[in-house]
Amino acid sequence: MEYRRLGASGLMVPALSFGAGTFGGQGPLFGAWGNTQAREARHLVDICLDAGVTMFDTADVYSNGASEEVLGSAIKGRRRPQ
Repeated sequence: MEYRRLGASGLMVPALSFGAGTFGGQGPLFGAWGNTQAREARHLVDICLDAGVTMFDTADVYSNGASEEVLGSAIKGRRRPQ
């Protein structure tokens, strides 16, 4: 994976990130995108981590917070302090 410097912070981030907008699948907008739940999310996170993708995009407005909950379940116990 290619890494790039994030602005002047010195933080190195992967050139690619994974969007978790389909995680949770609640509400008219996000429900139409998909309904990825914890088991499938863990598999997707595995694929990302194997490829060197370590940056995940989510927000509290994605599926009324369900996206963050599903992503949290998928990465639980897998974080490594830098």
